[in-house]
Amino acid sequence: MTSDAGVVVIGGGQAAFSAVSTLRASGYDGPVTVFAAEPHLPYQRPPLSKKAHTDPDGVRVQLAPESFYRERDIALRLGEDVVALDTAARTVVTASGARLPYAHLVLATGARNRPLPVPGAELDGVHALRSLDDALAIGRALTTAREVVVVGGGFIGLELAQVARARGARVTVVELADRLLSRAVSPQLQEQLRERHERSGVRVLTGTAVHAIEGTDRVRQVVTDRGTLPAGLVVYGIGAVPRDELARDAGLAVDDGVVVDEWLRSVSDPRISAVGDCARHPHPHAEGLVRLESVQNATDQGASVGRRIAGTSTPYGSLPWFWSDQGDIKLQIVGLRSPSDEVLLVPGDSPERLAAHAFRDGRLVAVETLNWPAEHLAARRLLERRTPVHVDDLAGTTLGALARARRAAEVRT
Repeated sequence: MTSDAGVVVIGGGQAAFSAVSTLRASGYDGPVTVFAAEPHLPYQRPPLSKKAHTDPDGVRVQLAPESFYRERDIALRLGEDVVALDTAARTVVTASGARLPYAHLVLATGARNRPLPVPGAELDGVHALRSLDDALAIGRALTTAREVVVVGGGFIGLELAQVARARGARVTVVELADRLLSRAVSPQLQEQLRERHERSGVRVLTGTAVHAIEGTDRVRQVVTDRGTLPAGLVVYGIGAVPRDELARDAGLAVDDGVVVDEWLRSVSDPRISAVGDCARHPHPHAEGLVRLESVQNATDQGASVGRRIAGTSTPYGSLPWFWSDQGDIKLQIVGLRSPSDEVLLVPGDSPERLAAHAFRDGRLVAVETLNWPAEHLAARRLLERRTPVHVDDLAGTTLGALARARRAAEVRT
């Protein structure tokens, strides 16, 4: 399939890279152009909160070298913002006023950090983490900061807390909700997670609001409703909002993300797709529309759209899975749990291993594990195959053992 206008992708992250690499791998030979607001080659974000700070002057997170794009005739327009879409003329408009036509447009614009709405958030030494440049700045700050306050007890906050602790800082995590990862992890696992962070030396304050950040030129302390915390560095991660303003301004349907159908096409314009953190989509593992912020989702959605544009069309329905490395704590999640699901805690063969199995109407729908990769992989295999697993099936056993027993039974028959 070819077109003089070709495919234009807006974004420089995992979803954009997956879309353009899959396009070429699937035989699409029309023009492909990528607009990335940052000056860096497309890169992966997970290492930014896990590893980048250990070597702040040598971070290597590129998804592919420049030669990858040159050899596949993918035009990279780095550091160039797209500021408007003209859907009637099927063109994108850049900050310089340049216009580029498209036959297909892929929005892979990602998300932006929710700002910290307190006085002093603009002081030197106060950082959010979203970009490579953010990670480099935090890494440099950690060379001298001895007191670190992390505002927000989500994935990024907890990962950064352990990075700072490993660098020798005294670390306090301040979370407004009553629990860490209150929306992402079942209550049954949250207390275990907190205990492990506290055991590593991280102080955790839940149910605590930040009122102000104080200092003359740079941060000196954080004022909370439970007292004042000294701080030479503050890092905050209090959620993200999708970058969907281009779509909204162009008149496309937007609802906490660009609303797309099961083929990831805008419900307003089938020539436009949205993938990754900016897309709100139907999913067979969810109840209603969802917007998923994960590498797996970004990669699989980008690939799905790349294949569709190249001529192979199937609805998107990849099983969602997530991971978070928080120091010595490896948290892995597969499936989508809802608050009303029944959760069963299953201990592993060592005190460090623990799993939370979520059941809906008696059937397994999601699994969360701590330091138990084998149970996570067993859960992924069972859920991907849609193998029914009921509460009674796990009486006194694990998913790994259950899967092995079922495979043995299949062999015997």
